Amino acid sequence: MTPQLQQAIRLLQLPIMDLQTQIQEALDENVMLEIDEPETDPTAYSLDSPEPAVLETNAETPVRLDEVNVAPETDWADTQTAGTSDTQTSFEPRGIVEYADRSEETLLDHLLWQLELENLDPRTTAIGQAVIDAINEGGYLMDKPEMIRETLAPDLESSIDEIEAVIKLVQRLDPSGVGARSVSECVLLQLDQLDPSTPGLDLACAIAREHLALVAAQRISTLRRRFRASDEDLNNALLLVRACHPRPGDSINAPAAEYVIPDVYVRRNDGIWVVELNTSAAPQLRVNQTYAGSLGRDGEYDTLRTQLQEAKWLIRSLEIRNETLLKVAATIVQKQTDFLERGEEYMRPMVLRDVAEAIGMHESTVSRVTTNKYMHTPRGISEFRFFFSSHLVSDDDQQSSTAVRAKIRKLISTENPMKPLSDNQIAKLLSEDGIKVARRTVAKYREVMKIVSSGGRKRADRLQRRTSP
Repeated sequence: MTPQLQQAIRLLQLPIMDLQTQIQEALDENVMLEIDEPETDPTAYSLDSPEPAVLETNAETPVRLDEVNVAPETDWADTQTAGTSDTQTSFEPRGIVEYADRSEETLLDHLLWQLELENLDPRTTAIGQAVIDAINEGGYLMDKPEMIRETLAPDLESSIDEIEAVIKLVQRLDPSGVGARSVSECVLLQLDQLDPSTPGLDLACAIAREHLALVAAQRISTLRRRFRASDEDLNNALLLVRACHPRPGDSINAPAAEYVIPDVYVRRNDGIWVVELNTSAAPQLRVNQTYAGSLGRDGEYDTLRTQLQEAKWLIRSLEIRNETLLKVAATIVQKQTDFLERGEEYMRPMVLRDVAEAIGMHESTVSRVTTNKYMHTPRGISEFRFFFSSHLVSDDDQQSSTAVRAKIRKLISTENPMKPLSDNQIAKLLSEDGIKVARRTVAKYREVMKIVSSGGRKRADRLQRRTSP
């Protein structure tokens, strides 16, 4: 994993406000960076189904969605653009409407959300919930399988092997490394996600299994002798180990942001859905050509040359972030067009795997993009994750849990207040509409929407009638 790739991944998971801070710090510290003020419209995807999405760029010829290259191995020397030295080196976002963020998602919520999308059988889901309950805020599994089995009993009798299998399933969820029982296992889980051909990966795994204490103590010479490794191989391995997060849960349990700023805007233009980046919140950067052109070939300007390379890396990392955001957002809009045009009852079932396969990326990458990223649509501002929901069995095979919740809410809103619908009656009405859902599922969805039971609604109606003049 190269430093450039590490930086691209880190920037990819940052919310916009954290990204603003990162960019401003880079502008303050690196003289080779400056704000690029584009003269053309912001980068956008134009979706005209069934034609492929198009990425409108500053180039004369639009680039098709399937031609956009987001590989981090792109030539970093080609990232600089023409500019002048008097461009401002700080920015203030202009024209941004700030919205209060009232979400306080915990690691538990994040893991349960992913578990629901796995569409597991009820038994495996129950074991998975028990495993997730035993994970602390840092992301580590605190209870042994025997204790988890006791927690499930007597409602559910399970074996140790069965619980171990579910633990491995939970360990595949985001954030990478979650569900580990030691720092060593946590690092190994993260290394396991890398390409097997990554330089230094085998040595990194060997170090993670038994010698993390030597890494923490900076005893590099001891590691070199113990593994008889060259400086290059050891440096590659240590780079991989140090890139792993020792407390993966901290990336989810971070303090909630005070404001929500949309990452992308979705609008309908002449019958075509268009997805645009919010470029006012995160400005485009470029290399300061005046400073770059003044560098000589001797060693006098080593510091400036280092800053020039760092500037190119940051610019390319931001390009990768923007391209990936647009790809994911465009795919979501393509799959959820019915929702955007007709409302929640027409939300289609969609899981992370669907988007990952559509854009040719790993599910963990899609999970990073959809966490703490927001989309401004004609139906309001929603987190990317809002558009994901599990599949429910129905006659047309197109019902998502979000759509079913909307139908339940609609049935309750149109019921006779004096004879409110019970959960069983709602389940029967949904069944008549081709949606097979159990009474307990209706009750769960109703409680999630904070709607009281039929008895509570009937009592509230009676009280209102008594107090009405």
